[in-house]
Amino acid sequence: MEKQQPMKQQTLPSLSPSEWESIFDDFGSGSASRRARWLHLPLIDLALHAFLRRDFLSHLKPLLLLFIDDFLASRSDAPPASDALPPLFDALRSLFSSSPSAPSAADPSTAALRDQFMATAVSAAVSTIDAPLDRASAALLDPLAEVLLAVANRPNHGPDRQSRAAACDCLRELELSFPCLLADATGHLWALAQAERTHAAQSYLLLLAAVIRDLVLRPGLLSSPSSILSTVVPLVPFNAPSCLFSDPATDRDREPSDVNLREIKRVLAFLWERPQVLTPAATMELVSILTSIAGALEQHVPTVGALLKVQFSGLIYSYHPILCHVVLMLYSGFPDAFSGEDERNIARRLALLAREAHQPLVFRLLALHWLLGSPRLGKGKHSLASLAPGFYPAVFDPLTLKAKKLDALACIAVSLDDLEMKKKGEEEGRRKLIMKLFQDGLVCISAYKWLPPWSSETSIAFRTLHKFLIGVAPHRDDCLEEFGLGSLVDSTIFSTLQSMLVNFALQHRGLVPVIATFVDRLLGCKAHQTLGEQLLQKLDENLLPKLGMDHQLTSYFPIFERIAENDTIPPRGLLELLSRHIVSLTEKHGPDFGLTLWSQGTKVLGICRLMLKHHYSSRVFLPLSRLLAFICQFFPDLEVRDSARIYLRMLVCVPGKKLRQVLYLGEQPSVASPSSHPGSLFQVSSPHHPEDLKKSGGVSSYIYFERVVPLLVKHSWSLALLKSNVEENVQTSNAIGITDIIISPSRESDREGEINFERISSTMEPLRVTDSKVAEILGVLRKHFSCIPDYRHMPAIKIIIPCRLRFDSEPFKRDWEDDSSTFDSKEVDALPAMYAATITFSSTSKYGSIPPCRVPFLLGEPLGNRYDIVPVGSSFEEDSNHCASVIMELEPQEPMPGLVDVTIKANAENGQIISGKLQSIAVGIEDMFLKAAVPPDVKEYEVPEYYYDLFRALWEACGNSANTGRETFPLSGGKGAAAIHGTRSVKLLEVLLDSLIKNVEKYLASYIVSVIGDELVSIVRNNGIIKDVIWENDPEDFDHGVNALVPYSGNIPLQLPYFGDEGHTDNLLPISKRALGTFLILIFLPPRFHLLFQMEVGHSSTLVRIRTDHWPCLAYIDEYLESLFFT
Repeated sequence: MEKQQPMKQQTLPSLSPSEWESIFDDFGSGSASRRARWLHLPLIDLALHAFLRRDFLSHLKPLLLLFIDDFLASRSDAPPASDALPPLFDALRSLFSSSPSAPSAADPSTAALRDQFMATAVSAAVSTIDAPLDRASAALLDPLAEVLLAVANRPNHGPDRQSRAAACDCLRELELSFPCLLADATGHLWALAQAERTHAAQSYLLLLAAVIRDLVLRPGLLSSPSSILSTVVPLVPFNAPSCLFSDPATDRDREPSDVNLREIKRVLAFLWERPQVLTPAATMELVSILTSIAGALEQHVPTVGALLKVQFSGLIYSYHPILCHVVLMLYSGFPDAFSGEDERNIARRLALLAREAHQPLVFRLLALHWLLGSPRLGKGKHSLASLAPGFYPAVFDPLTLKAKKLDALACIAVSLDDLEMKKKGEEEGRRKLIMKLFQDGLVCISAYKWLPPWSSETSIAFRTLHKFLIGVAPHRDDCLEEFGLGSLVDSTIFSTLQSMLVNFALQHRGLVPVIATFVDRLLGCKAHQTLGEQLLQKLDENLLPKLGMDHQLTSYFPIFERIAENDTIPPRGLLELLSRHIVSLTEKHGPDFGLTLWSQGTKVLGICRLMLKHHYSSRVFLPLSRLLAFICQFFPDLEVRDSARIYLRMLVCVPGKKLRQVLYLGEQPSVASPSSHPGSLFQVSSPHHPEDLKKSGGVSSYIYFERVVPLLVKHSWSLALLKSNVEENVQTSNAIGITDIIISPSRESDREGEINFERISSTMEPLRVTDSKVAEILGVLRKHFSCIPDYRHMPAIKIIIPCRLRFDSEPFKRDWEDDSSTFDSKEVDALPAMYAATITFSSTSKYGSIPPCRVPFLLGEPLGNRYDIVPVGSSFEEDSNHCASVIMELEPQEPMPGLVDVTIKANAENGQIISGKLQSIAVGIEDMFLKAAVPPDVKEYEVPEYYYDLFRALWEACGNSANTGRETFPLSGGKGAAAIHGTRSVKLLEVLLDSLIKNVEKYLASYIVSVIGDELVSIVRNNGIIKDVIWENDPEDFDHGVNALVPYSGNIPLQLPYFGDEGHTDNLLPISKRALGTFLILIFLPPRFHLLFQMEVGHSSTLVRIRTDHWPCLAYIDEYLESLFFT
């Protein structure tokens, strides 16, 4: 690209409007070749020249400004800031000098162009000049700030108030990008804000507040004896203040002067008395700025928070959500300024907003969300119990609002059911109140009692029951131990809930599958599994004795199956009920009951099969053998009798453990056969149509199998290590970080040794003398490796990749519907479905055997043109009927990226077999990131210290092999051991501090073991995302320089040594004083490797020191870091 010459040094060629339109198209196309056609021209100068011409087409002038903005934002094509910005600012100055100071109101286009030009100039300055400013960059900004201040410094009665407001907004953007740029103009801005009387006063107020905030937050500026509101320095000509070029750290400990504290109080008093001239959005921004100022001055002005509360707390009674949010923002920032009465007033106001039907639904939902989400609202002495009548759902409330109100009632019920109230002797009244909350809350969605089980009302009702129940036992792994299982089962909510479920099952048989799903949800949660078992036990005790012997008993078989699967419930009661049911069927059957007898008998055998699988044979032998014997002798259906005879022989002749293995083996379904009932011992495939290979070939075009979370790095290559013939069965060569070694406990085990492991060398190793530091490292490593399973002899560590399966309806119906069949209009509009889909996986990468996944039923996605109006927040991909969640489990034998091939086989509605390959799933290096296992003897509060010690031990072991020598560490399982061969690398990331911390907190927070350095600890702790780590304020606690691959210092450039002796530790400097601190990150790579990051964080760059015991992963870590911080 040729350097663009200034406008004055050459005669500019003239471009016609058509040529400018071609330039707009070429630069907007994204094609580098099309842009290159114009780069030899001084485009910025030509655009400014055309814009200032009076005879140039007016409709192209806004496009010229947009082109200038986009062109300068592209660093690759744009000229340097020193060449591009001066002509731009000169053109802006000439535009204002050539136009009258008060343009006519009849020509709004000229004023709009001037405002757009100001915005373009500011955008160009912000995008091309980096903060913090140096003197050369500040000199470039001076002309722009001078022009904007001149526009803002005009009488408030002029008709150009919109331009003055735009100038203030542009100045505020400059102040946000370059803090304290307008520090010397504070007094003038204070006078202008006081004098402004038009609607532009909002922009002046926000500008003044932004400047004051930066003055307060920058150390040392308020300690000056002169007033910050002084107007000694003229407004124009403008020069950047000298404080921009000084080090703020030197003035950090200086106290503000009394003069400046009084001036700040004057400005604050002026600002918080002017909310009536602000829009709601501007009010929120102003309060946010005032909150920052008050937080910084709270040590010197303790009452500032209370004054803000007094001034703005009345906004909670407005009808605008942003104004209500302003009060909650103050409440969260200064909670001590709000008394108990203030908190109750806020809670009552939010509850009242949720009841007002004229309010928008979003606002009503937001009010409840604020009320339930606040950490202090509603958690006082009386909680929200007094507001309970306001939370009962109204008849015409939308379902989403009803669900949120029921959540509030659940919170009230939980607060009433705590242990403190039980001790007050209020048991009876409390029980009545909780039952009233249950019953009255569900009145407005009582349609669930007669609507289908899949209705929305039913889902909301049982979601509410779940909320009531889990509120007693919070969702934590140790919740049941803390609360106490006995107290939980005896709680009013649990007893009330189990009584309601029993009544539901007796009175509304259609809810039985929903109740079974409700129990499954509890059993599937580790924290609430015991609670689900207790609920099943209550159903076994209270529901089964009340059931009658009729044909409707089969409606309760879903609950019977859950009871049979649970080995904590005695099976005698269920077997006695099934025995009475079989006797009733045998006595009352008639000639037309053939199919019914087969169906019910098969279901009973299915429950018997479940008992054989989940209970010890000795526990169920006597009642189950009697039931099976009766079926063999007297049941009318022949197939059921034969199946019962086989089960009886297996129960009598096969030991329990082998019997369970046989039953599990018989559950492997055939891919082509439809799903059969669990009671059938022999599964016979039903007749089906032959596969249509032509149709199966392109199923990937409309059946989609994709990751839920996309990868950061899209790898197009994979590192493959070739193995020799001798080591064909070995994981990798010794170059890989950890080597397998057999530990032979005896001669007999030596004879049975496996050929896949390397032997310890027979050469006797001389004894080594280790100091206390090395002994401590070895102890930590032995303890850690003892928790890692040896994947050759026991199940390996698994990684889980969530995926989703969906398919398009239109191409699916076109390929798989039977053309010979006829459909009425309803059938034609029905969505197609797939049944019994089996998804199998295969991979050439070392991921072990990947288990297949099964989707019993999946509905096609609706056509887009049939849904003209879609509610906000709805998504067909998130609908469980149109999108199936699939979990892919891998057991990596080496932490390397790869591809997993996916194949599907399913049944269509007409019986045809659908099969074919789907899109492959990419597995990235970030999928391998896991937290290291914690030994069982390490207590919860000791986990951060354990991770920190493990990081230091691995850091030393991977950096210097002399620390561990030829030490081997036994793995879990007792048959293998590992040795560490570490390697190290380094990478410099030129990324700003805010971006780096944001991405580290988003993607690597769970792997951080320590944060070192005062400034970095302060920033990270305030964010509140990284928790349970070691905080070290002294950066010298961790030795950064010793054994470092590349020395890093702010005083010398980053360079690699030419000779080995140049890396002597005497020349290595500690961490740069300009660095803010260090992140220590420990990542476990299955099956048994580690990745360590030591990030030395600076303002504009970060040095990442990398150590690992698996050197091939370094080929991918470089791309991962690039994608993590630069995309």
